[in-house]
This record gives sequence, structure tokens and C-alpha cells, in this order.
Amino acid sequence: MRFFLIASLFFSFFSCQPKTESVEEATPEPLKPRTIVTTDGEIDDVDSFIRMLLYANEFRIEGLIYSSSMWHYKGDGKGTLFTSEMEMTKTMYGAKTDLRWPGVEWMNPLLDAYESVYPKLSQHAEGFPTAEYLRSVVRVGNIDFEGEMEVDTEGSDFIKAKLLDANMEPIYLQVWGGTNTIARALKSIEDQYKGTAEWKSIYKKVIDKAIIYAILDQDATYRKYIAPNWPDLKIYYNSNQFWCFAYPWKRAVPESQQYLFEGKFMGEEIINNHGPLLKQYYSYGDGQVQAGDDEHIHGDPTKLVNAQWGTFGVYDFISEGDSPAYLHLIDVGLDNLNQPQWGGWGGRLVQSIEQPNRWEDGATVLDYNPFTDTLDATYPQIRWIETIQEDFAARADWCVMDFAEANHPPVVKAVGGTRISAKPGETLTLEVQTNDPDGDQLETKFWVYREVGTYSGNESLSMTGNQAQVRLDSESTGQLHVIAEVKDNGIHPMTRYVRFVVEVK
Repeated sequence: MRFFLIASLFFSFFSCQPKTESVEEATPEPLKPRTIVTTDGEIDDVDSFIRMLLYANEFRIEGLIYSSSMWHYKGDGKGTLFTSEMEMTKTMYGAKTDLRWPGVEWMNPLLDAYESVYPKLSQHAEGFPTAEYLRSVVRVGNIDFEGEMEVDTEGSDFIKAKLLDANMEPIYLQVWGGTNTIARALKSIEDQYKGTAEWKSIYKKVIDKAIIYAILDQDATYRKYIAPNWPDLKIYYNSNQFWCFAYPWKRAVPESQQYLFEGKFMGEEIINNHGPLLKQYYSYGDGQVQAGDDEHIHGDPTKLVNAQWGTFGVYDFISEGDSPAYLHLIDVGLDNLNQPQWGGWGGRLVQSIEQPNRWEDGATVLDYNPFTDTLDATYPQIRWIETIQEDFAARADWCVMDFAEANHPPVVKAVGGTRISAKPGETLTLEVQTNDPDGDQLETKFWVYREVGTYSGNESLSMTGNQAQVRLDSESTGQLHVIAEVKDNGIHPMTRYVRFVVEVK
């Protein structure tokens, strides 16, 4: 795996303070984003799915669709041989009648287990969907072969109906495998409407609603069909930053933070003694085997040395390569949902110059990595990883603990606006109000997210309590991002944010 590196600087200042007075009521919260997940069912998809269920109150899951990919397909049951269009799997597997297919039942035991922990989860936050509801939105999409998009399926029809319905809220189409079922839905819309008087309005409706969040290209249908025929369709494309949540995490995660992925933390704080849902989470050496995938040997405790990825211990993290697709949707105060270039728990993606409807990571999206003193193409995701893992562990406790026993995130809100106009040489006062539902002590940190903004000056930042003084230099202009980060002191600390965006001109 490759990492692209250079250097920069950010400023941070700490203070600790006890719980403050309650935060004043603000404007009504916006609707939570709606999403459809398409998945090929690889073991890392299963683990991403389990974590997603613990955050299912943070967005509206409107579909759970079985699909295929270059790594997993069912076959047509007729013995037809298929050769991958993707060079890697073409070389690895050659012609196959089916490939490592986990079936279309693997969601069932997970949703059954979710149903059993739902009463506990619902004590801790509003908005968790019932297991009955989640079962009602499961569909089987295009699964016969990698990239198969020739026929309508229940899954593609389901996506098609969502894209054509009257609800014009954005819908995030998560791609955990191939894009083929989404491609089929779009092709069916095109076949029905292109050449009719309605086509222009239908095309606009779809591109106004749909946003694809893809982890790599796992079949050729985006390149061959979606991009040429739906060039205005938005896509968020993560090809670099997700690696710190994927199989080669040891190469990406700083050594001092690897304990958050190792067996002691994963086993004790997340997997074991946290109910039946998390007990199904795949980890190294846990004895579990996924039906249908003969390459899933990670659970065998005698095979903990992987020539490709390293040496692992029992209960070590395997992979959740698709989790950034929904981490992007969680509102933790970073205001990244509609501004993926601003960065958040799902990483940081920048608008392509060549394709303005494509946001992507890569060699031009680099954040300063203080662990290596360089700029790093993966650090836009790594910078949040400790917070994300501790949040996961806190939510694991929600599966088995009552509200009074568990930790919950602090509430942090800006005093005044978060979009600020300023002139060179001004001194600004930024302030947040904080509250912790558990009465925990809170730590506030203000820091400049330098890589995101365009401000090139040398501001100075100082802090007292929940206030920060930002002194701008007398000559520089541009956009300056200041993050207020508030963390509680629970057993598994939880962190929330406010982003101040200062336009200096």
C-alpha cells in the first residue's frame, strides 16, 4: 500500500473544566440523512454492518441490498464460467462459476441479535429503527456475477423506486462491493424514460437526489456505465483513506494507537460480554468461519501470521474497510455532510478539477501526520481514529448497560455563529457552550484544521476555558477553519465538535 507524504503544522491548546450550565435550545435539528447500503457480504462488510447497527439512530437506513463484486458473486446456477473484468481478480482467479459467495442470509442473524439488544440501545438515544423495520428494507440485488447489470432485480427496483419517488431529500448510496445493482437501477430508469418528454426532468430528479459513496471500484460498472451515462451524478470516492480501517491497518495506524485495534481492547471492550450482536463480530483467532468463503481463515487461531498483512493476536481487528461510507453521515458537529472537502469521521474528499461531480482522496488530499512529521494521504481519516474507536466501545456498552451505567457524548454548541467574516489584523473570540448528560468532566481543545482552509497567514490562538482568542495577521486573507473539540472523561471518552469557518477578506 502507498502513502503520500509532506509537512505542515497545526495548533492545539487544552483546558479541563467541569460540566457547565445546560446549552440553550437552538433551531430544530435537521432531518437525519437517508441512506441505502449495497454490500457483497465479505467479512469486513459484516463487521462494518455490525458497527453501523450501533449507529443506526444517526441516519435513516432506507435499504439494505445484497449485491456482488469482483471478490464475491453467486453464479447463475448453470455452470457458466465468468472471468473478472478487473485485472487483479482476473489474474488471481481466472474463470469461475461462482466466487466466495456468502449467500443472502447473513444479515438475518445480525438483525436477530440487534433485535435482542434494541431495548438496551433505545435507552441511550432516540431514533434506533426496529429490527422488524430493517428486515422490511432488505432486498437481493444483482448477485449472479461481478458487474452483472443486465436484468432488473428486487434490489435494483427498490433503488429505482427511491430515486423516482416524491421525496427530494438527498439519498446516500453506500457501495461496499460493486456498483452494479445501483447501475442496474439507473439503467432501468434510462430505459424507461430516455427519449420521452419526461427524460430531462427525471434525469434532473435523480442527479439532485443521489450521492454515491464508493470504497474503491469493485467492478467496472461505474466506469463503463454510470460515469458516461450519468455524468452529473455526485460520487464520493474513497481509495486511500479507508485503508486504516481495512486489512493492512497495521501499516497505516500509528503504532501508539494500534492498541485500539488489538485483541485486548477489541476483545474486552467491544466483542466479548457485550451481547449477541457484537459476539458475531469477526476478529482474528476467534474461531468463526463465514459460510461460503473458503478464504476466510482469519478466525483460525493457528493461522495468525498473514504474509500480506502481518502477525496478529486473538481478537485483533481484521477489517471494516467500508465503514467510512456511513461514518461520513454521523453528525458529530464537523459539518462535513454537505462539505466532504472539510473532513470528518468519514475522511476528507476534494472536488475533482476534471470531473466536478466527483469528490475524491489521493495524492492531492494530504493532512499533516504528527506521528511521522509528514503529510499523509491517509491521515485525513487517521486523525479521528482514536475518537472513533473509543466511541465504538462506548456504544458497545449501550448493548448491555442501562443509561446510568454507560457513557454518552457531550453536547457542544457555538455561542453565536459558526460562519464568521473578519478582516486582516482582527482578534476574534470563539466560544462554545458545553454540557455532559452524565455529569462528566469535559476537556476542550481548539485547533486549526490548516489543510482544509485557504488562509496562509500566521494566526495566533490562545484559550481560556471554553473561549479561544484568534489573532489574525495584518496581511493574509482566506478561509480559516478552527475546530472546538470537547471530550468527556468517561471510561470510553466520547468527543463532539463545533467547526468555526472564518472568512478573512
